[in-house]
Amino acid sequence: MNLRPDMNNFVVSARKYRPSTFDTVVGQQHITTTLRNAIRSHHLAQAFLFCGPRGVGKTTCARILAKTINCTNLSPEIEACDQCESCLSFNNNQSLNIFELDAASNNSVDDIRSLVEQVRFAPPNGKYKIYIIDEVHMLSQGAFNAFLKTLEEPPPYAIFILATTEKHKIIPTILSRCQIFDFNRIQVDDISKHLLSIAEKEGIEAEPDALHIIAQKAEGALRDALSIFDQMVTFSGNKVTYKDVITNLNVLDYEYYFRITDQIIPGNISSVLLTFNELMKYGFDAHHFITGLASHFRDLLVSKDEATTQLLDVTPGVREKYKQQSKNIELSTLLKLIDLCNACDLSYKSARNQHLHVEIALMKMCSISGNLIVNENAVSAKPVIIEKTSGDISSASPSAKLSQSSISQAKPAENTAASPASAPKKTDMGTAQTRSTFTPSLSSLSQPKPTKPTNEEQEETDEKNSKPVKTDEIISCWKKFAQQLDDKGNTNLSKALLRRDPELKNETEIHFLLDNQVLEDDLKEIRTDFLSYLKTELQNSYLTLHTQVTDVPLTQNKPYTAREKFQKMAEKNPSLEKLRQQFDLNFD
Repeated sequence: MNLRPDMNNFVVSARKYRPSTFDTVVGQQHITTTLRNAIRSHHLAQAFLFCGPRGVGKTTCARILAKTINCTNLSPEIEACDQCESCLSFNNNQSLNIFELDAASNNSVDDIRSLVEQVRFAPPNGKYKIYIIDEVHMLSQGAFNAFLKTLEEPPPYAIFILATTEKHKIIPTILSRCQIFDFNRIQVDDISKHLLSIAEKEGIEAEPDALHIIAQKAEGALRDALSIFDQMVTFSGNKVTYKDVITNLNVLDYEYYFRITDQIIPGNISSVLLTFNELMKYGFDAHHFITGLASHFRDLLVSKDEATTQLLDVTPGVREKYKQQSKNIELSTLLKLIDLCNACDLSYKSARNQHLHVEIALMKMCSISGNLIVNENAVSAKPVIIEKTSGDISSASPSAKLSQSSISQAKPAENTAASPASAPKKTDMGTAQTRSTFTPSLSSLSQPKPTKPTNEEQEETDEKNSKPVKTDEIISCWKKFAQQLDDKGNTNLSKALLRRDPELKNETEIHFLLDNQVLEDDLKEIRTDFLSYLKTELQNSYLTLHTQVTDVPLTQNKPYTAREKFQKMAEKNPSLEKLRQQFDLNFD
């Protein structure tokens, strides 16, 4: 097969545009500035260690440093001239003063001994002999030991530049003999700007969003970004578009996250599930989707404050979209959504049905926003599904209050005036809940959806729905609840509630005295349900319950715990206490 001459001359961008001067190094200004100052002030160390992730310029900076320190005609900016004999020989890979060794394949003691032998000879021309050892962490323990003495006291003309991606694998005795330079991952903006300059040089039309996605995909490695860029040019020709990039790299478009967030905000479960199913049909990973959604909510969170928008690693156009969408969702809701995504991410691998696991998380996210909107084929309108509320209705979220108001509007008039005796019964005193089972009719669906009341309107509604409470009414409800506790087997707490009558203070404060701390702890477990029961029965949302342990015993006080029973018996027969102490007995 005969290839065209121009195909044989193709050079990948990572080699063609490899930096040859300190100025052209991308994203490592703290390294290049230090090296320039060291050359200017003649404070060159005998050994350098360049460490950092792949593709960030470690070997490139080592080659530039080696070329610059041997240049005989340095520029005022401390850059090699590319015209002297040393620079020309370096550019043609013919320099006798610069040696590159790959420690991944030359990691034995004999390889290091051969290198040490070469160090003994002075450079034929130029000032320094530079030894660049790449992947130095691959050297064996014996090779490190053989290298120690030469690295610590090399000849004045020898300089060693070591490069590695895993600094922690290098022994401390080597680290202590080197000046260590930590290379950073290159920022997305720096990579995208570099790609744009290369595209202009090559005459390629590239969309900024497309280059930004390539930079994100590279994860801080410029070499990876250039390889992806070459791949995209091969795929789409001289016009690199955002659509081609996400299609070829199988990247989940951020437009999907904006779309699914717009569906989550009103609680549109049907649309959310359909969008998620659409993504799965395209072959995207559900785990990758849920982590990306968490990142999207995080970006919305930082977009709510102008001071933190700089944390968004996106293009200006996308940044505006984040700002607009963040105005439609509350800060507290975003925190809950991020928490749900994080919980789904942590338990994803252990889930049996991972697709359903993500769908459940999405449905929970929809429920956070308030009223749930469900698309039904049977009707053209979107019915309101009433959320279940538990405990104190007055302390529930605004969405729960709205759901309760929609129930009262939809019920017939005769049901709204129901007597307190018709209040919902509790199924379990430990986890009692007030549940609504109202199903909207077709006539109710045609009614306009109620708007969310303001705080002032809600307070006015609570005042209208709360009637004054009398002490005898509280005592009556109190005894009913105590009887229900006794029916459920909680006899001790039931008797404790019946021993005294509650007191009403300041029209809404219910005060009650308990005999001991044990009973108060038992009451705390059902306090929320008890208070909810009283508010419902007495039709007053402002009631509060205050309990206190009394130090004054009643004349008919009965012991409850084992210790109290023993003390009661010991009062009648003091010898029991002596017997307990003699045999070291416990109260239990």
